[in-house]
Amino acid sequence: MTTPLVVEARDLKRFYGDRAALAGVSFDVRAGEIFGFLGPNGGGKTTLLRVLATLLPPSSGSATVFGLDVARDPNAVRRRIGVVFQSKHVDGKLTAAENLRHHGHLYGLRGGELTDRIQQSLTRFGLLDRAKDLVETFSGGLRRRLELAKGLLHQPGLLLLDEPTTGLDPGARRDLWDYLGRLRGQDNLTVVLSTHLLDEAERCDRLAILHQGQIVSTGSPDALKSEIGGEVILVETPDPDLILAQLKQRFAVEAAVVGGKVRFEHARGHEFIPQLVEAFPGEIQSAMVSKPTLEDVFLHRTGHQFWEETALRG
Repeated sequence: MTTPLVVEARDLKRFYGDRAALAGVSFDVRAGEIFGFLGPNGGGKTTLLRVLATLLPPSSGSATVFGLDVARDPNAVRRRIGVVFQSKHVDGKLTAAENLRHHGHLYGLRGGELTDRIQQSLTRFGLLDRAKDLVETFSGGLRRRLELAKGLLHQPGLLLLDEPTTGLDPGARRDLWDYLGRLRGQDNLTVVLSTHLLDEAERCDRLAILHQGQIVSTGSPDALKSEIGGEVILVETPDPDLILAQLKQRFAVEAAVVGGKVRFEHARGHEFIPQLVEAFPGEIQSAMVSKPTLEDVFLHRTGHQFWEETALRG
């Protein structure tokens, strides 16, 4: 049986003046999956989530959520989604329970039903004992839990998360992903998130890699890494340009200088290292062989280093 689609986007574009934040992206998100947009800062991730959340209209193209057009029927879309953006959106001067109660009122929830949902949400996210505490006393991890509880209080079918673990320590990051896994399993919740963290992207069912407003590759983390078609070799040498030219001439290997080291891909990299060292006596200071990573996929697809792009766009 075919899994229904929750999100469908076709040739979606969004301009800020003459700059294209989204330059024609197309993708689908299936029911019940965790779908991630991976890319450096400034690549278009937040703009894309804001369009799906109906906070920004697309300049052209289309996007639907549960079959509802985000531009033509935004109110209906908002009733079906939960949103947790990178900036904090809980009131520190209110208690945890008060934050949830006010949020529930926005969705028309009242009385016993709202009280029950608040109780269930606080319990689910381990916040029941902090229900009457002011949120300004919460740690970053506790605030993020409350933001999730708030985003899910009206029981949406789709949760949008923008850089969900920004500012969290490693323990809080693990906790948040545990919660997402449980929510997906218990409620058949579909999650769409953005991230610039490679280890976080590995946890997604499928990814779309965004670069300069365009999707350069889509698939599961393992499928994306299999695009490399071999192992990655990094060679440290005092003369990278010499090795670069000789690799192409003697071994028909296309390489590049990345971060001052010669980088190339080889189907059987671990077997090639002895040939490499023998071919360039005294020129190889070190050689490292590794399995492809998502960072390698980004470099393979764009010709740019992932972290270099992130630092430049900050």
